Amino acid sequence: MGARDPRVDAYIAKSADFAQPILTHLREVVHEACPDVQETMKWSMPFFDYHGVMCNMAAFKAHATFGFWKGKHIPGLAPNSNSGGDSMGNLGRLASVKDLPSRKVLAGYVKEAMRLNQEHVPATKPKKTPKPEAGTPPDLAAALKKNRKAAATFEGFPPGQRREYVNWITEAKREETRAKRVAQAVEWLAEGKKRNWKYESR
Repeated sequence: MGARDPRVDAYIAKSADFAQPILTHLREVVHEACPDVQETMKWSMPFFDYHGVMCNMAAFKAHATFGFWKGKHIPGLAPNSNSGGDSMGNLGRLASVKDLPSRKVLAGYVKEAMRLNQEHVPATKPKKTPKPEAGTPPDLAAALKKNRKAAATFEGFPPGQRREYVNWITEAKREETRAKRVAQAVEWLAEGKKRNWKYESR
């Protein structure tokens, strides 16, 4: 069974007169749609948990907000400030109960948020694993040893720029082409140039 937190009662009671009916309505819809929801307070705002954080509401001087933790995955919702929107919540700035979607639509959002938490869908996309450092091919390493200036430039480049040179050389199909690319790379590096310097100057 769900649980109500007396701190949420106190929060609603202390909110502005216009906000109290909004917060009360939101609270009731969440409990109706998700009977096992657990109330709590985080960052001085009421939160509703179900298999993790599900949604939260807040009241300010002139508006209230209501947002879903995984709102970007729920069709029909506007993005909140965490997803590039201009509001803390997914329902925009709420000045009265009339600004809320219908009880049925709101309950649908809650049920979708429940599903996302049950299926452990992450709130944000996982960060990409950085690409491993590109090893310097033996022929390029040998050529750089003979040109101190080119070697210094190459070592001073960040991993991505070094990788551009390495990939260009290792992608050569013929030994002759590869040798030409190594020579060209050393020449450009001695001049302090990146692999794609031609395109950057345009």
